[in-house]
Amino acid sequence: MRKIWTGAGATGLAIFAAPARAHLASTGFGDFYDGIAHVLITPEDLLVVIAAALLAGQRGTAAARLAALALPLAWLVGGLVGTRWQLMSTQPLLTTSTFVLAGLMVALDRRLNVAAVVTVAVIAGLLHGLANGPTMTPAGIGVQGLIGAISAVGVLTLLLSSQIAALTRDWHRIAVRVAGSWIAASGLLMFGWLYQSAT
Repeated sequence: MRKIWTGAGATGLAIFAAPARAHLASTGFGDFYDGIAHVLITPEDLLVVIAAALLAGQRGTAAARLAALALPLAWLVGGLVGTRWQLMSTQPLLTTSTFVLAGLMVALDRRLNVAAVVTVAVIAGLLHGLANGPTMTPAGIGVQGLIGAISAVGVLTLLLSSQIAALTRDWHRIAVRVAGSWIAASGLLMFGWLYQSAT
């Protein structure tokens, strides 16, 4: 008898549940906040922002400042192109590759110059913007959601990269490298999951 009531309760909850939206969270506060939430709950977007910020912070204050501008601006350009032409609606391999490579560069503590760090930020921003644009258009949040997303990207990049650039102790830098290795490892797990779901 208990199983019948449990099944009936679950069925009732399923019937009266709010509609689900694939890949885009609805906060109930408007399009701008939906865009912010999108970045914070989408693993590939959040991890690429963290990885790019760690990489920029490792290379010093100049790289941190420029990456905090380059990443959200490139994300905006990619997003605007993506909402208009929808060139890259689902490319999880590309978006996963960006944070895997950035995480590996952080883990290896590569001595990149400022231009190389900015290039990484621009490429990551363009690819993730192109991937985000098509997901926001069908949900009806469009440019306002995109502005929310790039606001989150800009704030996170600025806060993280500036904190990392201020670190001076050796064990702090080792902790940053470990974080980069975990980001890269997460991407490798995601590659495995993508391969498994494709077969």
